[in-house]
Amino acid sequence: MPTRVCCCCSALRPRYKRLVDNIFPEDPKDGLVKADMEKLTFYAVSAPEKLDRIGSYLAERLSRDVVRHRSGYVLIAMEALDQLLMACHSQSIKPFVESFLHMVAKLLESGEPKLQVLGTNSFVKFANIEEDTPSYHRRYDFFVSRFSAMCHSCHSDPETRTEIRIAGIRGIQGVVRKTVNDELRATIWEPQHMDKIVPSLLFNMQKIEEVDSRIGPPPSPSAADKEENPAVLAENCFRELLGRATFGNMNNAVRPVFAHLDHHKLWDPNEFAVHCFKIIMYSIQAQYSHHVIQEILGHLDARKKDFPRVRAGIIQVLLEAVAIAAKGSIGPTVLEVFNTLLKHLRLSVEFEANDLQGGSVGSANLNTNAKDSDEKIVQNAIIQTIGFFGSNLPDYQRSEIMMFIMGKVPVFGTSTHTLDISQLGDLGTRRIQIMLLRSLLMVTSGYKAKTIVTALPGSFLDPLLSPSLMEDYELRQLVLEVMHNLMDRHDNRAKLRGIRIIPDVADLKIKREKICRQDTSFMKKNGQQLYRHIYLGCKEEDNVQKNYELLYTSLALITIELANEEVVIDLIRLAIALQDSAIINEDNLPMFHRCGIMALVAAYLNFVSQMIAVPAFCQHVSKVIEIRTMEAPYFLPEHIFRDKCKLPKSLEKHDKNLYFLTNKIAESLGGSGYSVERLSVPYVPQVTALFPSGEKPHKPRDKYKDEDRLSRRKSIVDTVSIQVDILPNSIPSDDVVSNTEEITFEALKKAIDTNGLEEQEKEKRRLVIEKFQKAPFEEIAAQCESKANLLHDRLAQILELTIRPPPSPSGTLAITSGHAQYQSVPVYEMKFPDLCVY
Repeated sequence: MPTRVCCCCSALRPRYKRLVDNIFPEDPKDGLVKADMEKLTFYAVSAPEKLDRIGSYLAERLSRDVVRHRSGYVLIAMEALDQLLMACHSQSIKPFVESFLHMVAKLLESGEPKLQVLGTNSFVKFANIEEDTPSYHRRYDFFVSRFSAMCHSCHSDPETRTEIRIAGIRGIQGVVRKTVNDELRATIWEPQHMDKIVPSLLFNMQKIEEVDSRIGPPPSPSAADKEENPAVLAENCFRELLGRATFGNMNNAVRPVFAHLDHHKLWDPNEFAVHCFKIIMYSIQAQYSHHVIQEILGHLDARKKDFPRVRAGIIQVLLEAVAIAAKGSIGPTVLEVFNTLLKHLRLSVEFEANDLQGGSVGSANLNTNAKDSDEKIVQNAIIQTIGFFGSNLPDYQRSEIMMFIMGKVPVFGTSTHTLDISQLGDLGTRRIQIMLLRSLLMVTSGYKAKTIVTALPGSFLDPLLSPSLMEDYELRQLVLEVMHNLMDRHDNRAKLRGIRIIPDVADLKIKREKICRQDTSFMKKNGQQLYRHIYLGCKEEDNVQKNYELLYTSLALITIELANEEVVIDLIRLAIALQDSAIINEDNLPMFHRCGIMALVAAYLNFVSQMIAVPAFCQHVSKVIEIRTMEAPYFLPEHIFRDKCKLPKSLEKHDKNLYFLTNKIAESLGGSGYSVERLSVPYVPQVTALFPSGEKPHKPRDKYKDEDRLSRRKSIVDTVSIQVDILPNSIPSDDVVSNTEEITFEALKKAIDTNGLEEQEKEKRRLVIEKFQKAPFEEIAAQCESKANLLHDRLAQILELTIRPPPSPSGTLAITSGHAQYQSVPVYEMKFPDLCVY
């Protein structure tokens, strides 16, 4: 019972004290005296200058009652404070608030759960009051610490523990609301406060999730359940906190999440981590998404030497964050994301390679295998993240990412890539090549460019094709699949899946459009490069069925997307050249590979004949396929790629009716208006320098070394000199001396003076220039090769002779061979009927 004073002393006490004393009844069970409380409220509103004294006196009485464990009077005092707080909003309320907060702190410091809950409820009511003017001296450090401690309550009674934790969460929510609306709200975002608030909320979210996972999925909570469920309440508070974060304090709210997940080892398994970052990404403002992604990347760098499953968990969290932010504002972090992921991909491959090299027998080997499989989980997570992120970027950014990844692919013998592979070795380098190409495959999936030049610019096509001749069938498969992603602009690839003889191509319902000018220009510039890589890719000794299927799909897609009349002829020449190479077998391929090439040619010619719809061509192809079905089924894809297919011992004795004949194809196409002159010229793969410096783009086989030496471009003079017919075709080889008179100086002079020779020379020069302008490059190259041999033999004969022309004072040409030097010949007089030397 409160201490009573006599009437005389009571009359001498200040009025505000008498009014405060009157609100307390004799028995605390009777509760607050409402009539006297109304008088006190009216007095406080009428004389606001007395509010600070009323608050101080109430705080004094409450402190005494708390110490004496008079809970009833404590409840009455807090109820009175709440009513006064709600009723008074004048300028003089600031000192009263200080007394109020002091009384709330007293309650929170007490060890009684009921008083702690009471103080929390009063503070929440206070937090919902909007003050007219900000308070520049008020701080909430104590309340943040105390409410955070209540969130971690370990009371023995489960109901009491839940009640205290809920009070702590609601208190934190009140602090957040109060401080965010205050002009000094920046104080709550300081790291020392966030390091207490965020883990407290995550702790309650995590604990209840563990209980729910044991019991089973809980039903959707009602409004009442949300107030009684610490997990739901903590999640709502967490969302509210993040929703109020701004540019300057976003990182302070996110970093404690990483600390909590690290401390409680929640990256493996990472279900809770994924749940947290989904909440973060959906709660923050969209323009701040890149801040979160940067923080995840930074944490991944900090944990780069941790266990593989931990890194995989972080990468999967990054995937979820990127999935939400990809269509929003990524900002400058696009290249940073890919650069960091590719760096960690290299580290993972390096760790895997080191484990394989350092593995030993016994139990240690088992641990190595486990780590190896864990590293593959990391690598797959990285590739999945790269692919998902890249596939959701706009086209202009995706093109940049394709170039960025391609620039990272290490290629033997070159220094064009920007990825450090010094510690990987050959096995690690091969692994990183496969991983990067798989990443590129994911990024290019679903990419639809309007023109093929946009999808395959020269700066991207050249390095992409460089691994296509490597001695690894898996790398070649990935390169072809990337090309298919970029070429297939009408989703026809699924209809072409699997190499087979298609009875009726019309049933596939192939979608195609008219070839545009840009695509035609692309094929004129890069067609020979594509043909060469398909041609040489078919002749690799380690090809498997999938390689032939992808090569067939490449030919089919070029036909659909890029083929005009000229390209169709080139593709048919390429197919015939592949057939000839399988028959002649200069590369000593196994019989399976030779039959595989024959099957590939049959499948493609069957496809292209029906696509261009020339009846005579279709009839010839169908007839050959029909004969093969009866006499040589191993030349068809349905048989050769079947298990236990019987192979022939040789191909030299086969009937020519089993082969596709160039003359019949030319005859059938010529009758339909096609220009078939080039079909008579055998296809020869043209070597193009993929890099300006001429360095090797890959680790070639021996059979390609001579071809790669030819990649350096010949000069125009050399090419013209080889192309022109400089001498008669028939040269007697047994009697060289008998030709001496024919090539003397006088004979040459007579030839120069022949009537009409100048006109013939001019006409022939015109024809040569026209041929170089209009003839196909392969035809020119083939003729150059034959003429080069002829020129070499003829010059050898000329240099063996002694030429003694009349001396000339100036303008002479000295002919030397080895150590012998011959007499000078006047330059203006040394002319051949078919060649003029300048």
